[in-house]
Parts: sequence; C-alpha cells; structure tokens
Amino acid sequence: MAFAIIKTGGRQYRVAEGDTIDVDLLETEVGKQVVLSDVLMHADGDKVTHGAPIEDAKVTAEVVEQRKDKKVVAYKFRRRKGYHRTVGHRRKLTRLKIKSISGVGKKSAKKEA
Repeated sequence: MAFAIIKTGGRQYRVAEGDTIDVDLLETEVGKQVVLSDVLMHADGDKVTHGAPIEDAKVTAEVVEQRKDKKVVAYKFRRRKGYHRTVGHRRKLTRLKIKSISGVGKKSAKKEA
C-alpha cells in the first residue's frame, strides 16, 4: 500500500489515498480541492523516494469540514496562597480527505561539492 509523508502547519502527517486527517486551519471553503506540495517521503512497497521536499510531487485532498478541536483547559494553582487561574482554548482544524498522491518519482536535486 502506497503512502506519503506530508508537511503542513508545521506538523508532519502520514497519509494514503482515502485517509481522513485533521490539520491546522486552512483558509479554504468546504468541498474545495487543496493541493499539498510539501511531500517529504513516498513509499510504494519496496520503492521509497524521499527529499526535502520531493520535486513535482503533490497530494490532492478535499476539504470535508472546518471545525474546532476538543477544549483544552490549563489550571494554574499555588497552594496556600489563594492563587488559581483557569485558561483554555480550542484549536481550529480543517478535516481533509486524501484523494490522490501524484508526481512521485524524482528526488530534489542536491548540490554536489
């Protein structure tokens, strides 16, 4: 089974065709196609291609929904001092369904000294 490792939003994800992943918010409407061009590695059986990133490789995905993650609560507390603070946030996410992985086969050109 072929898979790729992509980079978006400062994180790396292992994806295959048909996968659904949550990434940091992408400013794209629901139902639109997104092309992710930072493909760091592609593996298809014994054939592995890697680069930083791989030239001409791209992953096409469809935006399924824009949503918020679970609430994360941070509670600060100092015993016997009467100090306590509660803060929290919800990360904004984009859910993507991976449609295709294409253009894999070339490695990025590295300069030889």
